[in-house]
Amino acid sequence: MALLDIVLPCRCAVCGRVGASLCGICLQRLVRCVPPCCNRCGAPSPWPVRRCTECGGRRLAFASARAALVYETGARAFVASWKERGRRDLAIVAAEIVAAGVPRPTADVVTFVPGDRDRQLRRGHAPAAALAAELASAWTIPLATLLRRRPGIDRQRDLPRAERRRNVVGAFSPRRPSPPNVCLVDDVYTTGSTATACATELRRAGARRVEVVCFARTVR
Repeated sequence: MALLDIVLPCRCAVCGRVGASLCGICLQRLVRCVPPCCNRCGAPSPWPVRRCTECGGRRLAFASARAALVYETGARAFVASWKERGRRDLAIVAAEIVAAGVPRPTADVVTFVPGDRDRQLRRGHAPAAALAAELASAWTIPLATLLRRRPGIDRQRDLPRAERRRNVVGAFSPRRPSPPNVCLVDDVYTTGSTATACATELRRAGARRVEVVCFARTVR
């Protein structure tokens, strides 16, 4: 055992138990997103539907969105440890959960929702980018940085639902031409506004189909 493991032992991101990054008990308690679900946005549904009440009537730029977990108590604690407490080790755990629960996308490339530069510097890492890198490796799909983010965008989680869509209009732009089929990775899917804003720019850059994959998603 290394000295660092004795001084700073690894703790479960959810319950704080010393041992694994995510203990077996907390792993089993995480709520999975399983079928049936909305074919478009992936929201859990009593039966399969093409478009659910959450995404029906909206102009979504992505072909589909899928998440491994419901964003409830356990997943929230995990994401808080991962994003706000500098737990870089959790990207590997998150990728394992996603790869086990979400089918491998039919994509030419894996990319990610770019984070705010100032927040990334404070955290010392970029969760969505790290998750995308792990998934690209697991799925043997090339990884590419296809988008850039305009500075000064308010945090989506601090805004009401109606404001989220307006907040991300013009927030992203392409860095380079996009391959036809793209898998766009993010940590949490809330309203789909960020995913749609990014997918819109990817399509402008040449993508014909964008599949969104997230670690967790909110369920209404």
